[in-house]
Amino acid sequence: MSIHPTAIVDSSAEIDATVEIGAYAIVEGQTRVGAGTVIHPHGYVARGTTLGRECQVHPYAVVGHVPQDVKFDGAPSYAEIGDGCIIREGASVHRGSEPDSKTVVGKRVFIMAGAHVGHNCVVGDDVVLTNAVLLGGHVSVGERAFLGGGSGVHQFVRVGELAMIHGLAVCVMDLPPFMMAVSDGIAGLNTVGLRRAGMSREQRAELGRCFRMLYRSSMGFREAIEQVAARVETAPGRRLAEFLQARSLRGFMKARRRGRRATAGGCDDS
Repeated sequence: MSIHPTAIVDSSAEIDATVEIGAYAIVEGQTRVGAGTVIHPHGYVARGTTLGRECQVHPYAVVGHVPQDVKFDGAPSYAEIGDGCIIREGASVHRGSEPDSKTVVGKRVFIMAGAHVGHNCVVGDDVVLTNAVLLGGHVSVGERAFLGGGSGVHQFVRVGELAMIHGLAVCVMDLPPFMMAVSDGIAGLNTVGLRRAGMSREQRAELGRCFRMLYRSSMGFREAIEQVAARVETAPGRRLAEFLQARSLRGFMKARRRGRRATAGGCDDS
């Protein structure tokens, strides 16, 4: 174990012998830090946090600090960070707000500089949150989603797996899996992401048909969801249908209006 003499590490913290902790870093009590993790100078790991193996906490990153919630009364709550996560300079992950609740970040998540993961968020494996992304409380982000710089996600919104949000877009409603959102709504499938994920031509074609039923047909959205659920045959298609049929607290994003140029601002929810 390598701990710089200026670091402040609580004696109750459970720290693997292979961990490195840099100058002026702080690790509070009731924390666990997995093998091979590096906490760089001035990194801060707060009470109730679990860091997995081979993680990186960069300078001035804050992991597991108290939530930004006026209802928070100081009760014990937690933050869990999976193996292989990178939390860059000035990023923050807050712990849960309600007693014994937690914020969960999956494996190999890349949280870039200045990004924020609010209380009670659930972030899936291999998600990328680029610089200055903001996740409000209780947001869920599916596996391998990519959120562009400066984008924001409203409280209680769900972002599906392999979805992509363009930089500076603000999502106030659920973004289904595999879709791409710009500042004024859903622009289409995240086709580049689907190819990079290794999806077959058959799978991509079915998702394309689902997109057209949902956003380019004359059907009402609920009817379109029923048609999608009845017709999908591939595993990605079934996961899309499950997301659409699950309970939504915010409703679903609408398609970008044809002929409109994307501008900075909120997603179209008219």
